[in-house]
Amino acid sequence: DKLCNLKCFTLKSLFRFEQYDNIVSLLRRMSYLEKLTLYLRIESRNRVIDGTYVQHDILDNMPQLDSFTFYICTYVDMVGLSYKLSSEDIQQTFRQQHVTSIVNYINGDIAACSIFSLPFRFDYLEDLGNKFPNIVFSYVVFLLLEDINPFKHEFFARIARSFPLLKYLRIFNKKSSILHDGMTLSSDNCQLYSSIEYPHLTRLDVRYAHRDYVEQFLNETKTYMPSLTELGVVVSHLKYVTKDFKREETRRNCAKVKKLLTLEPLVCSKDFWLYFPSSY
Repeated sequence: DKLCNLKCFTLKSLFRFEQYDNIVSLLRRMSYLEKLTLYLRIESRNRVIDGTYVQHDILDNMPQLDSFTFYICTYVDMVGLSYKLSSEDIQQTFRQQHVTSIVNYINGDIAACSIFSLPFRFDYLEDLGNKFPNIVFSYVVFLLLEDINPFKHEFFARIARSFPLLKYLRIFNKKSSILHDGMTLSSDNCQLYSSIEYPHLTRLDVRYAHRDYVEQFLNETKTYMPSLTELGVVVSHLKYVTKDFKREETRRNCAKVKKLLTLEPLVCSKDFWLYFPSSY
């Protein structure tokens, strides 16, 4: 049955799901819609949802649609595919100008293929990697970074510029950045890079990241986080980077942390309490 009286509809799912065809069937009942907002993360498909699908599955059935704001990410298993996915190829499937796409390989077999309207009006974004368009994500406060390649210092500088209101950052990346960026613990006073500031960042989670990213964010000569109050980190990484809670270059970024999230027990020494005075 047609939903003739429905003029506006919003559907957001922050979790991955498989029922894309069910969503399409539901949307086809809404031919009188004037405003549509979608945030979808679709997995278990062997084809990317691109401009052709958006036109056929959604737009062709909504002649009165005046406003369409969307983010759709398809997780594609690359095993068995005879071609390499690219954002340029996906972009060419769109008639609209205010749309862009990103292809990010989040592990050896899976590509996260995102399409979204511009400007990006959602506050949540996952699976962003090294390659993303030169735009400002003015509304995003939660960001998850993941890539099969390491993140370098300049990448995090781009993140700070592109996500000015960022409050919560998670990093999934097991690749060392030191081998590619030349950063070492001994370079505390060697200003090879300008310090990056994340003025609104209150929560940082590097529990599933290489130790180098703990160094990248806690060392104030590389990153400054004046609002950080929650830190997720591997205990051995934290102790190594802070030199058992005695290193000055990492002290300031830890001073306001009230909550530590770890994967293993943490024995709190006197030096620890001096390092994290706000965690009492």
